[in-house]
Amino acid sequence: MSRAAVLLTGVGKRYDIVSCFARLTATIAADPSPLAPARYAAHVRAAVPLIEDPGYVPALERLCEQHRVGAVLPLTDLDIEVLADARADGRLPAFVPPPEIARATYDKYEAHLLLERVSLPSPPTALPEDGLEALPYPAMVKPRRGSGARSIHLARDAAQARFFVDYTPEPVMIQQAMAGPELSIDCLGDLDGRCINAIPRTMLESRGGESIKGAVVRDEELIALGRRTMEALAVTGPATIQVFRDPGLGVRITDVNTRFGGAFPAPAYAALPGRTYPELIVAMASGETVEPHVGEFRAGMTFTRYYWQLELDERLSPTGRDIVPGGPPDPR
Repeated sequence: MSRAAVLLTGVGKRYDIVSCFARLTATIAADPSPLAPARYAAHVRAAVPLIEDPGYVPALERLCEQHRVGAVLPLTDLDIEVLADARADGRLPAFVPPPEIARATYDKYEAHLLLERVSLPSPPTALPEDGLEALPYPAMVKPRRGSGARSIHLARDAAQARFFVDYTPEPVMIQQAMAGPELSIDCLGDLDGRCINAIPRTMLESRGGESIKGAVVRDEELIALGRRTMEALAVTGPATIQVFRDPGLGVRITDVNTRFGGAFPAPAYAALPGRTYPELIVAMASGETVEPHVGEFRAGMTFTRYYWQLELDERLSPTGRDIVPGGPPDPR
């Protein structure tokens, strides 16, 4: 494999993402848990310190030097800011946004303020101390740093909002509840923050805040919004922009996740030949220039995700056995 290697952090269960990169180039999977299933799809499994450990970035630096890594990508929210600081300091070739964008998008209220500053549409949002009576209801009480749909509560009036504010044991914000369909835009930005592509999809079903069923759609408004958001925030690497198309407010952005989303299969299926996001990332990591081709994809396909598993021996090495000989059967 002559192309630059890729280092993926916090790989967890994302066997699909790791497998796509491992098909293209040498792939290193870093996760502190020896039982993270996606580690076993990589060429190299690496145990690293926890993100808050001072040795976390040095451990990634050693892996980059050892394996000629050209791109470091996070597969969770937890270390995006750490990687952004390391990229800004010239320590890691991380495909993440600038540090100030990483910090703002990890805090949902700061993300709302950021979107307003760059003239991007965000729902009416407030903090508990701003006065709850003036907010439009129903409204969602959300942790400012929540993920996976954790601790989100629907309040139908100010009294309920105050109850949920007091009930939730962490800083929260209150945001007008959106009606209408929920959609996402899976995007990729180059090393200069140009949007390479923006692929919208429906969110047919989510579990724990992660999309498990959806369909790729051609929606020119969302394609343009995805491009505008990526370039306004100068995002390098993948990002998933979540929106609602509210009957009264129109399209509003409710979340910007600067990493691959749960619905990674959607843009992978939709991409034209040779243009999946892993292929483009490996090309950029190897020093190639990738020209933007926003809006060039195939719409109409639906994805649905399912579970599979690995058996490990007493040394936590794969046994090669499966519950179905030969692995998952081909779809019928």
